Amino acid sequence: MTVVFAGGGTGGHLYPAIAIADALRDRASIAFIGAANRLETTIVPRAGYPLYTIAGHPMPRRPSLDLVKTAVANLWGTAQSLRLLAALRPDLIVATGGYVCFPVALAARIARLAKRSGPPVVLLEPNAAPGLTNRLLAPIVDETWHQVPIRESLRRLPSRDVAAQRLGLDPSLRGILVLGGSQGARTINDAVAALAREGAIPQGWQVLHVTGEPDYARVTAALENEPAMERYAVRAYLDDMADAYACADLVVARAGASTLGELCALGRPAILVPYPHAAEGHQARNASRLQDAGAALVVDDAAVAAGALGGMLAVVTVPQRLAEMTDRAKQMQGSDPLTTILARIESLVARNDRREPLAL
Repeated sequence: MTVVFAGGGTGGHLYPAIAIADALRDRASIAFIGAANRLETTIVPRAGYPLYTIAGHPMPRRPSLDLVKTAVANLWGTAQSLRLLAALRPDLIVATGGYVCFPVALAARIARLAKRSGPPVVLLEPNAAPGLTNRLLAPIVDETWHQVPIRESLRRLPSRDVAAQRLGLDPSLRGILVLGGSQGARTINDAVAALAREGAIPQGWQVLHVTGEPDYARVTAALENEPAMERYAVRAYLDDMADAYACADLVVARAGASTLGELCALGRPAILVPYPHAAEGHQARNASRLQDAGAALVVDDAAVAAGALGGMLAVVTVPQRLAEMTDRAKQMQGSDPLTTILARIESLVARNDRREPLAL
């Protein structure tokens, strides 16, 4: 069978797709469709899959001249998608998020209406509040999946000693994993770097700070020659997060659905700083689930910018509090959603194969 994934823009839209693709690698032909100037042009080829790019543009949230640009770009992207789908002949299309999904799903629907037959289209939407593009897609897809599959490497973490050696960390120290996100999270990055400059990282702890490519040079320049750096490692990006999670006793991150899916699957407690401009406030709603379960503390972006992170770290790293949050986080671990997703793929493809195309 052939499965086409459409989506991109952020790691949160790409890594769940790659998790599914990796699980299908031995029994399916895989292709990705994304945008030419987004993160997928790096991540997808590194994962070993072909990427085809099309035009597209985010949906404006209010009437403006940008609406014309959006319409033109998405119409052109739909035409490109029609040609791609005709060439790839997918048995299933999985839309995983980002504005590039819209022209692909629309093209699949147009092709189905024209031929009275075509591949099923499913939408991966794990956020508590769907974004505008996914709300527009919901009526034209066959199914919506709310699970967050995680990559194979994260389901089998290495030992702490081995992971620490590869990352240049001290395995005897507890670890704070700071995730600036694939696109960078300036408020988090600046707040954590400030704590390092002030020597305010809790005693007995070390930091692995993954800044995201956009902020790496700025953060490393700000920390140059700082004395506290022996307990502080900075990386621009990690293609595989297995070593980082293996060394993490606490995570500081935004609250994208993909990150929270990993935290739940791995049972890691967290301090979550929802992105304040996320569509429909979905990150705040995502984070509230973990906070309500006692597995995370949630702090707003403005408070972190004002210096609240140091106090929160001091509270959470108290051994009893950390043990309680870790226990609550582990209670959120459940069955692997990838098994359910793979079963649905087999069912949808088999059902589609049994359909007879109707002549026009």
